[in-house]
Amino acid sequence: MERIPTVKVRVFYHDKCFDGACAASLFARFHRECIRPKTDSDAEYTFHGLVHRAGALFDDRDFIGDENAIVDFKYSPSPAITWWFDHHLSAFLTPEDHAHFLAGQRYPVTRQRKFYDPDSISCTSFLARVAAAQFGFDARPMAELVRWADIVDGALYASPEAAVAMAAPAMKLTMVIESVQDVNFVPRLIPLLTEKSFAEILREPLVADELPALLERHAQALELIRERSRCEQGTIYFDITDHPLEGYNKFIPYYLHPEATYSIGLSRSSFRTKIAVGSNPWTKVKPEQMLNLATICERYGGGGHARVGAISFPREKDDLARAAALEIVAELRAHDVAS
Repeated sequence: MERIPTVKVRVFYHDKCFDGACAASLFARFHRECIRPKTDSDAEYTFHGLVHRAGALFDDRDFIGDENAIVDFKYSPSPAITWWFDHHLSAFLTPEDHAHFLAGQRYPVTRQRKFYDPDSISCTSFLARVAAAQFGFDARPMAELVRWADIVDGALYASPEAAVAMAAPAMKLTMVIESVQDVNFVPRLIPLLTEKSFAEILREPLVADELPALLERHAQALELIRERSRCEQGTIYFDITDHPLEGYNKFIPYYLHPEATYSIGLSRSSFRTKIAVGSNPWTKVKPEQMLNLATICERYGGGGHARVGAISFPREKDDLARAAALEIVAELRAHDVAS
């Protein structure tokens, strides 16, 4: 009997990100159900996280799959990339990358494998829509995953308390995805996200063993930001670079300062110094009066969405990161329209 060949599918995703992990899981299930059967071959899926950092974001030597997919991360023009899904305003590192993407859009819809929609709330829901419309994928069994990807990535919580209290299973999963440092953790978690409910995943030893310490650290981060943060002219600023954290709940500033319009947080992790630039999802300021934060971040080599973005600096460049953060704080406070 002739041996069925195995196609190696490597999925690259936005690491330390709930939407990135959900999109990677959804892509693998979609590919397994809709694409692999047409190839008359088996498939092996592996997952590789990508992070925004100073310097090169991609190493083409990592693109070793028979098929390589990027989800919820910037565009790569590498010919090794066969699939791409993203929804960030700052998806393209250069104008040439954007032109390369647009050139591929001239193919008939049935041949397209790279998709972009900056108006989508999450990459996961965008991928689900494209996979259903163009490839016949049934995402209905993953309704919980798609719904919560929109809630988390779109900050569609009912209140700051709901975003910080960690009551919902999805919030606990978001915390562990953003915080656990074992590089093998999220790749092991990803296959579970489209096979089990979030409540079931929390009971898996992989996750359950991490929760107590992370919930304690969440409480400590809340108190640290309470101590360090100040809100003036509608903008919160805090610097916690002397307390290295591998991520914190980005809604804590608005929970502590509900009157704020924007928040700038300077933090340090094991691989970068980060400026987190965000806007209050519950602000009363009209959308047309808000500044585009992706555009601001792009000036410093970062990016994101209109309402939230980030900039990464090397760990040894704390001074440059702090100077950039203070420039952005001054710009946002000068634009204060809430008072």
